[in-house]
Amino acid sequence: MIVKATGAAITHAASLLRAGGLVALPTETVYGLGADATNDAAVARIFEAKRRPRFNPLIVHVADIAAAEALGDFSERARATARRFWPGPLSLVLPRRGDSGLSPLATAGLDSVALRVPAHPVAAALLRAAGRPIAAPSANRSGRVSPTTAKHVDQELAGGVDVILDAGPCPVGVESTVLDLTGKRPALLRPGGVTLERLAALLGAIDVPAADESAPRSPGRLPSHYAPSLPLRLGATDARPDEALLAFGSEAPPGFAEVLFLSRSGDLREAAANLFAMLRRLDRAERFSGIAVMPIPEEGLGRAINDRLRRAAAPVSRPPAPPRNRETPARDA
Repeated sequence: MIVKATGAAITHAASLLRAGGLVALPTETVYGLGADATNDAAVARIFEAKRRPRFNPLIVHVADIAAAEALGDFSERARATARRFWPGPLSLVLPRRGDSGLSPLATAGLDSVALRVPAHPVAAALLRAAGRPIAAPSANRSGRVSPTTAKHVDQELAGGVDVILDAGPCPVGVESTVLDLTGKRPALLRPGGVTLERLAALLGAIDVPAADESAPRSPGRLPSHYAPSLPLRLGATDARPDEALLAFGSEAPPGFAEVLFLSRSGDLREAAANLFAMLRRLDRAERFSGIAVMPIPEEGLGRAINDRLRRAAAPVSRPPAPPRNRETPARDA
C-alpha cells in the first residue's frame, strides 16, 4: 500500500517497524526496504521479499553518528569521514561492535557492518520515530533494477511490504557509495552518490578492488545486479533492429526504436537521477529487442553509473522479472 509520507504516516510506519514489519522508505539514493536490524525475523522478511542471497550483507541506516557508534567501532579516520559526508549517500564498512545487538542476518555473519546516515528528511524522521537501526537494501527483487519512486516499489514488491512511504522521486538516483575502513587503507567497494574524488581529497589514496567477491562485504558486489529483463548493450554508437537507446549528451545515433536522454547537457548528476527510472520504462515497454546505452564518462558519478550498467549487462542468469501490469505502466522519474 502506497501512502503519502505525512507525519501521521511516518509515525504509523515507525510503529510497524518496531513490531517487526517491512516499510519501504524514500532516501536520497533509492527507495529502501526497511526492517528493524536487531530483529532476526524482521530481517529474514527482507531476504524473503527480495529473494536475496543470504550471504549478501545489508546496509544499516541510523539517525546520526552517535547511533552509528553504538553499532560499529569508529577510528579517528572513520569519525572524520562521517563528519564530512553524513548525512548523505555514503555507507561506511566498519568493525562491528560485539554488543551491537544487530541480527547476524543483517551483517551476513561478518565481523563488520555497513552503516549510513541518510540525508532524506523522510528517512531521517522515520529513523528518529522508530528509535531502532533499520536494515534497508533497495526495495526491489534481488538483482533487478533499483526503485527511485514509490510506484517502482509497488511494481516489484506488491503484497510483500506493509506500507510504502511516498515522497516522490529520489534526487540522487543511484545507491550510496560503500567505503571499507576496516583495513590499513580505505577501499572503495561500491561507487555511488559520493564520488571517489571527494573521498580521496579527505583520505588520500583509496584502493579500488577489481575482483568481485563470492561472499561480499558490501551490497552491490555481485557480478550480475540491477538487471532489466531485456539484454543491455553498453558503449553503443549505432543502432540494432528494434533496440531502444539511453542517450547521453545532446545528440543520439539514428535508427533506434525509441530514445530517452539520461542528460542532454551531459550532466552526470542528472544522468544518475534518471538511470533506473528510464531503464524500467524501456524494460516494461515489451516492444524492444534490447536496450543500448551510449558511452558514459568514467569520472565522478559516471563511475557509479557505469558500475550499475556493467553489472546490469553481465551475461549470467538473472532473476525473473516481476509480473507486468499493463494498466499501470512505469512513469519516467
